[in-house]
Amino acid sequence: MASAIIALGGNVGDVRATFRQAIVDICSLAQGRLVARSSDYATPPWGDEQQARFVNACIEIETSLDPHALLAILQRVERKFGRDRSKQRRWGPRTLDLDLIAYDDVSLQTAELTLPHPRVLERAFVLVPLAEIAPDRQIGGRAVKAALAELSTEGIERLPAMD
Repeated sequence: MASAIIALGGNVGDVRATFRQAIVDICSLAQGRLVARSSDYATPPWGDEQQARFVNACIEIETSLDPHALLAILQRVERKFGRDRSKQRRWGPRTLDLDLIAYDDVSLQTAELTLPHPRVLERAFVLVPLAEIAPDRQIGGRAVKAALAELSTEGIERLPAMD
């Protein structure tokens, strides 16, 4: 079984309810086991800043799927919740964004997938929830908490737990 880190984000609709169901779907379709789930965080938009705040979270799952098969599952789950990557602008509003951040210690670069995620160490909206569940995890040769210490977390707020 491999350890996969997945970042979740969205800013359209009931994002937290979407996360709850998407995590169930990911684990079911990936024949995986949820190892850890961060809190949800309200975060400022990144890239295209003229839009609603996002909700972000991270999960760690164990799966026997290879990285490309897991990516296909994540894209299938995104589509289930209304995401059409071909019709949405980059960094624009979305119901659900699922990014495969890391898969064990695999380094991979193909047309479809780069591991670890090439910009993860620049994004506090990913590192804050990830540091909650895996602060010592090494990604790209750096510990999550060390990378986060170099970034601003201004505007990132932990949301209260849902029932």
